[in-house]
Amino acid sequence: MKKYLLILVTLILTFPLDIIAQEETINVTGIVRDSQGELLVGVNIVVKDRPGFGTVTDINGKYRIKVSPYSTLLFTYIGYDKVEVGVKTKTEINVTMKETSNTALDEVVITGTGIQKKATLTGAVTSVDVADLSSNSTTSITNALAGNVAGVIAMQSSGEPGATSEFWIRGISTFGANSGALVLVDGFERDLNEISVEDIQSFSVLKDASATAIYGSKGANGVVLITTKRGNLGKVNVNVKLQSTYNTRTRTPEFVDGYTYAQMLNEARTTRNLEPAYTLNELEIINQKVDPDLYPNVDWQDVLLKDGAMTYKASLNLSGGSTSARYFVSASYADEQGMYKTDKAFSKEYNTNADAKRWTYRMNVDINLTKLTLLKVGLSGSLKKYNTPGLADNIWSSLVGQNPVSIPVMYSDGSVPVYSAFDSVEGDRMNPWVLATQTGYREKWENTIQTNVTLEQDLKFITKGMKFIGRFGFDTENKNSINRIRKPEQYRAERHRDANGGLIMNRIVKEQVMTQSSNAEGIRLQNFEAELHYNRSFAKYHDVGAMLKYTQREEIQTVGTDSDIMKGISKRNQGLAGRFTYSYKYGYFIEANFGYTGSENFATGNQFGFFPAISGGWNIAEESFIKDNLKWVDMFKIRYSYGVVGNDRVGTRFPYLSSFGDSNGFNFGDYGSGNSYNGLHYDQIASNNLTWEVAKKHDLGFDMAFLNNRLTATIDLYKDTREDIYMQRKHLANIVGVTSQPYANVGKMESIGIDGNFSYRQKIGKVQLTVRGNMTLTKNEMKAYDEEAQEYSYRKTEGFRYNQARGLIALGLFKDWDDIRNSPKQEFGDYAPGDIKYKDVNGDGVISDLDKVPIGATRIPNLIYGMGISLQWRGFDINVHFQGAGKSSYFINGPTVFAFNKGEWGNILTDMAEPGNRWIAAEISGDPATENPNAKYPRLSYGGNANNYRESTFWLRNGAYLRFKTLEIGYSIPKTWVNKLRMDNARIFFLGNNLFVWDSLKLWDPELASGNGMKYPIACTYSLGLTVNF
Repeated sequence: MKKYLLILVTLILTFPLDIIAQEETINVTGIVRDSQGELLVGVNIVVKDRPGFGTVTDINGKYRIKVSPYSTLLFTYIGYDKVEVGVKTKTEINVTMKETSNTALDEVVITGTGIQKKATLTGAVTSVDVADLSSNSTTSITNALAGNVAGVIAMQSSGEPGATSEFWIRGISTFGANSGALVLVDGFERDLNEISVEDIQSFSVLKDASATAIYGSKGANGVVLITTKRGNLGKVNVNVKLQSTYNTRTRTPEFVDGYTYAQMLNEARTTRNLEPAYTLNELEIINQKVDPDLYPNVDWQDVLLKDGAMTYKASLNLSGGSTSARYFVSASYADEQGMYKTDKAFSKEYNTNADAKRWTYRMNVDINLTKLTLLKVGLSGSLKKYNTPGLADNIWSSLVGQNPVSIPVMYSDGSVPVYSAFDSVEGDRMNPWVLATQTGYREKWENTIQTNVTLEQDLKFITKGMKFIGRFGFDTENKNSINRIRKPEQYRAERHRDANGGLIMNRIVKEQVMTQSSNAEGIRLQNFEAELHYNRSFAKYHDVGAMLKYTQREEIQTVGTDSDIMKGISKRNQGLAGRFTYSYKYGYFIEANFGYTGSENFATGNQFGFFPAISGGWNIAEESFIKDNLKWVDMFKIRYSYGVVGNDRVGTRFPYLSSFGDSNGFNFGDYGSGNSYNGLHYDQIASNNLTWEVAKKHDLGFDMAFLNNRLTATIDLYKDTREDIYMQRKHLANIVGVTSQPYANVGKMESIGIDGNFSYRQKIGKVQLTVRGNMTLTKNEMKAYDEEAQEYSYRKTEGFRYNQARGLIALGLFKDWDDIRNSPKQEFGDYAPGDIKYKDVNGDGVISDLDKVPIGATRIPNLIYGMGISLQWRGFDINVHFQGAGKSSYFINGPTVFAFNKGEWGNILTDMAEPGNRWIAAEISGDPATENPNAKYPRLSYGGNANNYRESTFWLRNGAYLRFKTLEIGYSIPKTWVNKLRMDNARIFFLGNNLFVWDSLKLWDPELASGNGMKYPIACTYSLGLTVNF
């Protein structure tokens, strides 16, 4: 029996091989040209439905391929329309390929319901060129958004490896719990910075209610839609990208040297009638650096920071497939190294630098189960590792605070110096070198695994144009950190020596041996969506579309719940949404949307909200009077949308429930009797009537294309009114009897603005020129806010911008004592000539906090814009981009600005030391001209001056800037060369980011929006890279 089974198995296995061996084949040859007759090198030729079976044209445009008779050849080439040719029995097939010529009517965008032609769009959607996002040397996609995407306000507040930018769609339109946008990757809510830019196929920003309504409450602040790359029909394509980057600092604060600092310290002490800290001989010792133990002269930035650091990035992806199955597989690696110097004595044992590493992977597979059924399977993830010094949080405050003459880097006897013991306000006043190299290290790992399955079923067997889409996603996110902290034994030497000339040391900090602590947290996410689509054309001119969508999402914390029962309860929401569209003759469009969303954050009766939106558009260019008379107008569409969107992100869970806690005790009997008993009380009172924050959004937009689609532009005017914003009632009178601050829907805020972009493309000879620009301008106003009653209207929050700068109005500096006597009294402590003089706003004859008024904009820019130009010529490509910001202001402060406010803790800016920049008494300088009431800085004052350190126009700085953001120069190696190496394409490039900035601040990088410069600087980068396609 076994013998017969063996023979049968052998026959089954060999039978197909016999058939294949006997299959007839023919050799097909030919030449591929473009419409101008030019030979095309590197054209992909595959046999349709035979994955991986194909060839490419050689340097002469020729190809040769062995196929079966009556096969179909598929010709594809970037920038050209694909061509399909039936072989039959022909042995020579020459092909002419036409360049792709998309018009304004053909351009498509990705929306919440799928791919849609831009000409039919009635909502506000911005499509982003992925190439603009890839012109960024960091691993963070958000760092590339500012100035590249119309409708997005973004700012980078740190340049530390792994740091990401903050961004808001159309600015901040609510002061409730959350103002961030929803980010969807392939339809699932995910982190924007976990994606490799090389994996992105399309990037769209949905801005108005019409475009975001189907996402319910999560889309209240706008939506970012990302689709990742998928496999295409044809042979296997391999893409490799390698990039090395040198990072240096854009701008860091510049401090005076030890000699200048000591002179200014003497000046500050003299104004307080104190003895000078240094004699002339001691000043000369500092200047000559004769005694670095007792009279150091340290440049702490030079000690701590390297001139630059490297970043390395690499990515690899493969794609291909047939009509039955297609695949895309990718992996990437990035290593961002920090700019701190390290101590070799410790770096051998562990890493004390600020580094960030990231690994990502992705696999997308599309399988045609039947002709009508498509299954999409996705697997992706990322692994991130962050490393910082043990006490990294204090490094920049120490760098700014540690003056050059206080302590040396190390004492000559090997002792570790320290300025002072731990300060409850300043923290560790250790020197920055020790903080960065000798306090251990912190290590943090973040691991994300994302899986998703999508089923698309064509239901045309029920009715033409109907389709079902089902999605399921399962994600896990885990974060683990380990902290190994130590402190060396630290000393401070007295400023004199013993009889033998030795140092007199005082131990300030005992040694702390390395201690270890760790933390872990994790969450699990489950998403389910079901969509029913219907799209149909009737009677040639009528196009109808409809969509019904159900969503359900669950998030549960799986690690780090401890004893908090709230953390162990799943966060759930669900919703039902729909959309109906109608268009007539490609010129008239109408669209209606609704979202019916449920949330766990509200009590029964308020859990569900219904939020509708409607929009319409008219493409005037399709009218005969335009077509006949203005042939240069390709598209001129006017659109308008209005919608209501709900927001349920309160910031606390189950606010409609009361919670109890221990009271501090209640006295029974006479006061002070000691008869006190503990009990329970409400530590959070229920907010039973809390309901949805509502956004009412208007948008008027114009989409235009002229001159045979060479000039395109989009402009949107919008208004967003937020009502019933969540707030805690912090100003309820005690007589009300509540023991906590309940939540309520009491806030209202209105935002208005304009955003838009344009692009002009022109071919001049063999030069392809593109000029582009974009702009976002927004302004908000508080309409209702829970606050105390104010005697003066300018002190209210209502009627002004959210987080608008407020302070006193400075009138310069007091010139002399007569000026002081003839001015209103200032109630901020003692003041003298050379101190700041303020305006009496309310006219009561006294300067106090009642005179503080709104005096500037906000820290976050209200204006972001970008402009650039690109050129392509004979394989060379050049891209130049500028990014700017405006309508931003913030106060400068801190120990470097408020000189000697905390005694000798604090460096001094070189700007303050410049001649004429500060007020100096004539008896000190010997020159009356130095008593300048219009000086940039007030007189120096040792130990602080409360009058001068008030927030006022004197310290308010304009946050506007223009940055030379990107310079990219590339060269595509001729195909005649790369084809000899079995490659299809190869490009080498140089990329520079943040090359220069123009601003009025001049002290540190203005985009940091930092008042004191105590932040890791934004990097200026220079990159070299190579991309290869096989």
